[in-house]
Amino acid sequence: MKIVVIGGNGLIGSKLIPLLLQHGHEAVAASPSSGVNILTGEGLPAALANAQVVVDVANSPSFEDTAVMHFFETAGHNLLAAEAAAGVQHHVALSVVGTERLQGSGYFRAKLVQEQLIAASKIPYTIVRATQFMEFLPAIAQSGAEGDTVRLPSAHLQAIAAQDVAAAVADAALSAPLNGMLEVGGPERVSMAAMVERYLRATGDQRAVVPDPKAPYFGVAIDDSSLTTGHGARLGATTFDHWLGTR
Repeated sequence: MKIVVIGGNGLIGSKLIPLLLQHGHEAVAASPSSGVNILTGEGLPAALANAQVVVDVANSPSFEDTAVMHFFETAGHNLLAAEAAAGVQHHVALSVVGTERLQGSGYFRAKLVQEQLIAASKIPYTIVRATQFMEFLPAIAQSGAEGDTVRLPSAHLQAIAAQDVAAAVADAALSAPLNGMLEVGGPERVSMAAMVERYLRATGDQRAVVPDPKAPYFGVAIDDSSLTTGHGARLGATTFDHWLGTR
């Protein structure tokens, strides 16, 4: 089976391709470096020829409100139209747990538009919503940096290793379309401030981490349910301590 991975050279795509190859499938990475541009449509017809499944793990290069909306809306229209023309049988997309709860953020508004475009298309689909990646902890820390301190929400985080996300997306790609969503998250729910503090200490960063229930997450107020999975979610096998030990 031919599976095209949009964003196949990125954090998740580079881990996803080997998993699909191990199952004996033809997994093709599609990205600007391979001549495929989902914003212009360049290279899409050739890349999707004879593909049964398309997996979209591409992300916007800019998180600015207008730019990120343009990316997901334009790319979504182009990709779904090209898939329909090519006869693709299953569209798999990676999204974020809590997207509909965080609409104060331009990024999450754009992700919701992406999800709505997928659901409205006639192509059978599966949307895999993941919690924040452990690999994003440095960026989360930087978002709360204030001189020698890091001020972050005390609300729960359920960070998941990127490898576990890739495994969940691979399983979705090799299964029948859900025509719905699957949530995946890390095995532990802890305070965002506490998890970031553990990460900073493990990497030799001694900045003081200040838990603040009113601190925003990239400009959005959150609580313990904002970024965590609901009932029936798939949990990754990689604990935070094990992930830290591999860094």
